Amino acid sequence: MSAASLELSAVRVRSALLERFHTAGVLGLADVHTAEALGRMVRERDERVLLAAALTVRALRNGSVCLDLTTASDVALAEDEAVPAGGVATDPALGLEALEWPEPAGWLEACRESPLVAGADAPPAERPLRLAGTLLYLERYWQQEESVRTQLEARTQGSPPGVDDAALFRDLDRLFPPSAALHGEPDHQREAAESSARRRVTVLAGGPGTGKTTTVARLLALLNAQPGPAPRVALAAPTGKAAARLAEAVREAAARLPEQDRARLGALDASTVHRLLGWRPGSKSRFRHDAANPLPHDVVVVDEMSMVSLTLMARLLEAVRPDARLVLVGDPDQLSSVEAGAVLADITGTANASVVRLTHNWRFEGTIAQLADAVRTGDADRAVALLTSGATDVTLAPLDAGAGLGAGAPGLDELAQRLSASADDARRAAAAGDAAAALRAVEAHRLLCAHRRGPYGVNRWNLEVEQWLARTLPGYAADGEFYLGRPLLVTANDKDLDLWNGDTGVVTRTDAGLRAAFARAERPLLYPPARLDAVSTVHAMTVHKAQGSQFAAVTLVLPPPESPLLTRELLYTAVSRATTRVLLLGSEDAVRQAVSRPANRASGLRQRMG
Repeated sequence: MSAASLELSAVRVRSALLERFHTAGVLGLADVHTAEALGRMVRERDERVLLAAALTVRALRNGSVCLDLTTASDVALAEDEAVPAGGVATDPALGLEALEWPEPAGWLEACRESPLVAGADAPPAERPLRLAGTLLYLERYWQQEESVRTQLEARTQGSPPGVDDAALFRDLDRLFPPSAALHGEPDHQREAAESSARRRVTVLAGGPGTGKTTTVARLLALLNAQPGPAPRVALAAPTGKAAARLAEAVREAAARLPEQDRARLGALDASTVHRLLGWRPGSKSRFRHDAANPLPHDVVVVDEMSMVSLTLMARLLEAVRPDARLVLVGDPDQLSSVEAGAVLADITGTANASVVRLTHNWRFEGTIAQLADAVRTGDADRAVALLTSGATDVTLAPLDAGAGLGAGAPGLDELAQRLSASADDARRAAAAGDAAAALRAVEAHRLLCAHRRGPYGVNRWNLEVEQWLARTLPGYAADGEFYLGRPLLVTANDKDLDLWNGDTGVVTRTDAGLRAAFARAERPLLYPPARLDAVSTVHAMTVHKAQGSQFAAVTLVLPPPESPLLTRELLYTAVSRATTRVLLLGSEDAVRQAVSRPANRASGLRQRMG
């Protein structure tokens, strides 16, 4: 008996079909346990239905909201290593190629007839699974998707907010004067501001540097200039780091407004979406503010919407008053939320949402912007040509998986120099007690990886970088676990400390002793290291964790072309984190594969809204 069989026997798994898919590495034990438990609830004995249930659970872990039964066998089912609970192949003889998948038509019919599965028109929560066409959902996620759809449609089809047209046009002309930089292009910033003033829901889409936060600041000035009481405004983002950047960027944009508008806007701050909604201790998905206790704000602006999961979007829409304005800001071409759903991409892909896409880049010039555009549009030839053109701001360098820092390879030599400079500057600033400067130093350069494990993963590179710095910088990391200048990554939400998964910080000296500093809009948050429950060293981080951040220089370790994590969205997200320099370590084939492979998250929201 194989190790997988022994493990499954220990938990009394009865389905031979589930066992085969687990042994092949497709299903994790959590998937199998859930399917078996559901089957026992209604005495479902059809193994095809149990397999569909297990694959639906697995799909959620990998970011999809549902499972398309007609294409399930065509999807790359190798374990996504970004999900810790994934399946692991334990018997190479029973690999993916040897699996026999159910015939799709019969599989659909078996699910349709199962007592586990409700139809699309069934009452809520009647059964644990729901089949809508060819898409199989866990009931909870079907309800969340339906809630998002109905809420957005009600807001977009309802009566618009009242505006004073004369004041609106006067202030649009004042706040959005013609710009020679547009070269005759439409002023989409003005269009977005007017749309947001006239509608309950507006999606402001665009890549880095396209002026999204500038538009938000001018929109708020526009609304404040309308007759009547000043609107109550909330600014929010999915993580503390993203919220800090939002507040800082909006304040900088507001500072460039006329004095009368700055005075009307007053102090602007931002919070995480969780904090805005009022997290309830002991609850994973419910908040203090909901439909029965809505938020008091008249305008709610949410930035970095690509990071918002389906669950969080459903809760947000419940809590925003029906008569309030909701402005959703983000880049739909980035990686989607770590949790299930691709809400921003789904909404911007429908004809029933008010979407304004900003296209003119005000921040980035040169080859980085061109490379990001080539990746975003799927032009692999152009992307490779830019990377091999000899441009000073983007470079593709080969990577030997066995080579390390100091090996003499040009790409690794540049990486080593940037890592050393950033670490040395951070340590010096931390020793001087300048937390803000130390935070800037650790974000001058960031090493990004697609994988967590293996030769191309974060775990390998974090260890290698720390060892390299300890060898090359005298005294580095020599004063204990929380050494001066240690870059930190928060790995779990801590609502009491206002720290959120993905926040980054640095250990610095203060008059009160060593403190962990985390960036916030007005001043860094400072905590004794002993209060931190879930932090790790972050010389390298996954591209997913880098969302909502910006660095002067970025180095991306590209995995081999066959990696299932190598997608267009991953490469675009990594490239668009940088402002001055992008170094890709890997092969041309890996770049081409990434550009030509868009991420495929199963969801029914786009079709249902369309």
